[in-house]
Amino acid sequence: MSKQAKRDAKSLFRNCQINGILDEKRVLQTVDEVLKRKPRGFGAILSHFQRLIKLDEAARTAKIESATALTPDLQNNYKEILTKRYGQGLYFIFQENPGLLGGVRVQVGSDVFDGTVRARLNELNESFKAA
Repeated sequence: MSKQAKRDAKSLFRNCQINGILDEKRVLQTVDEVLKRKPRGFGAILSHFQRLIKLDEAARTAKIESATALTPDLQNNYKEILTKRYGQGLYFIFQENPGLLGGVRVQVGSDVFDGTVRARLNELNESFKAA
């Protein structure tokens, strides 16, 4: 993939954002326009553009796992806290995972906050091995 194709894809990506949040309508219009015009290297441009969109989607997805279902009040608290930290435009996924035993595990992009009983037990186990 050429450097020019990457630059063009980044430019298209920036043009599809409104206040730092990707606008789906702009993305669709941009892809349609590129397919109509078919500039040199348009396949590489669209490929890198798709990669940038996937990375942005991952960074804007907050996955909250808990051993039992969280109450609506707790869900709203997590939404408020994470929105303050990461800004508007987050997509929230709340999942039950009985294997966690208790506590909550939050992942936003590559950031992971693990306050589960399972994580604490693993840390304790590792400390015994190191001793």
